[in-house]
Amino acid sequence: MRTLLKVFLIAILAAGGYLAWLIYAPVTPPSDSSLLLRSGYSTRRIASELKNAGVIRNQYAFLLWHLLHPKPSLKAGEYRFEHRDSLPQVYSRIARGDIYFHVVTIPEGYTMFDIAKAMEHAGLGPSADFLHVATTQTQLISGLAPNAKSLEGYLFPNTYQFTRTQSLEEMAATMVHQFRQVAQQIGLNSNSDVPTIVTMASIVEKETAAPEERARVASVYYNRLAQRMALDADPSIIYAELLNGSYQGALHHADMSVNSPYNTYRFPGLPPGPIGNPGRTALEAALHPETTDFLYFVADGAGHHRFAHSIEEHNRNVAAYRRSLGMH
Repeated sequence: MRTLLKVFLIAILAAGGYLAWLIYAPVTPPSDSSLLLRSGYSTRRIASELKNAGVIRNQYAFLLWHLLHPKPSLKAGEYRFEHRDSLPQVYSRIARGDIYFHVVTIPEGYTMFDIAKAMEHAGLGPSADFLHVATTQTQLISGLAPNAKSLEGYLFPNTYQFTRTQSLEEMAATMVHQFRQVAQQIGLNSNSDVPTIVTMASIVEKETAAPEERARVASVYYNRLAQRMALDADPSIIYAELLNGSYQGALHHADMSVNSPYNTYRFPGLPPGPIGNPGRTALEAALHPETTDFLYFVADGAGHHRFAHSIEEHNRNVAAYRRSLGMH
């Protein structure tokens, strides 16, 4: 009887030791271990996912730990496991929602094509899927631009933190929400023609990187519109070719004749929509342009532009620019 009791006690101690090892001994996860726990997963499903990912040794030990401790709700999200952790440490991370965020920086002037690539690079989904969202979810901006064919212009440039539990539609909606907030701050919502302002801002954004010049550049384009002159904006041709998939990374003389309503050399007036996603200063410039009678501008070779009232003055500025580049 005494021998049986000893065996029983040894078995209990062994079982306890094994359980303690399952729970407290740190586990080295596979390299770059990432786990997506979706909303609605049960504790049993979470335990199984952790075990299959090599983050814990035993799913039943995880369930036992959950039973023996206060039961916080385990948070959905993507988790990165890069260090040796014990089961309680893993449990604690999921209970407090220590989820992994993908950081995506959208610079001012990025097109929806650029944004789609940035989203894919950040591991948030294929670029083609984001482009599908950008060209089909126009109801997100129906109150701002009822005739928009895409979300171009309204995906506000910013640094965003997304998690893969969010859909690409939700991510695009976050960018549009940011646009709405900035628009309200600068008084754009009260303007009756938001699509015109945003389209103009997108051209201004592409034409100059100098914030202090943007209101003057905007004035040039508004002056040309008023005189029914072609806008002659090179970035609009690039965008036309991006839309039809023919852009080769540089503009050539033959590109100027591309048959697209976005070609502002061939078709007068503004293009049918924005050619990129402008930032705050470009939006403000389009909303509040300088009052000038300039009709032309050209780069000065030093990061800014020379502005001209007449074609003769403009040609002199172009010649000066070419000389600055060592061209004849």
